[in-house]
Amino acid sequence: MKFDIITIFPEIFSSYFKESLLARAQEKKLIEINIHNLRDWTDDEHKTVDDKPFGGGLGMVMKVDPIYKAVQSLKTKNYKLKTILFTPRGKKFNQKKAYEFSQLDQLIMICGRYEGIDERVGKYLADEQISIGDYDLMGGELPAMIVTETVSRLIPGVIGKDGFLKEHVKDTGFVEYPQYTRPEVFEGHGVPKVLLSGNHKKIAEWRAKHGKVIK
Repeated sequence: MKFDIITIFPEIFSSYFKESLLARAQEKKLIEINIHNLRDWTDDEHKTVDDKPFGGGLGMVMKVDPIYKAVQSLKTKNYKLKTILFTPRGKKFNQKKAYEFSQLDQLIMICGRYEGIDERVGKYLADEQISIGDYDLMGGELPAMIVTETVSRLIPGVIGKDGFLKEHVKDTGFVEYPQYTRPEVFEGHGVPKVLLSGNHKKIAEWRAKHGKVIK
């Protein structure tokens, strides 16, 4: 799967995507992550990506035209793809949405900054507007990292063991249950006896009872 991230701060991603499982997944060609500097699609010598808002107001607004050029140039022909814009007003991102995105060939993500983005980006360029929570951030870079990681781990082979996805993922939800490891007793707090029993049926029942399906 191909992830294309449009941003005015490309260096923010430089270390995060070069570590751990995401780095290995890229080496194995399971995923492709491309970071694009929006300023590359500007025409003036100052590489301007923002301007004053019509009607007045504080702050600057990101312009629609360079974003349009970026999105058009990044779309891969004959790919199943979506373009998403990160905004606090968007649909709440969850595990179900991550599963939906994982069925695509390409995901183009637009990271906003400043006071906001020209409304025409969300209305006419993006297929969906996405929020990762009911709070405001300085930009869409962190949401882009979150979406990339959440979607990537649903792609077979990215998180390693073949049986992991079958064990943890049911339909479009994700099953999360308590985990323990050595030592068996720590500061007087012991591991639930059922996990030490070797009885796989009872262990599965315990996990089903104490687990949570995240959708």
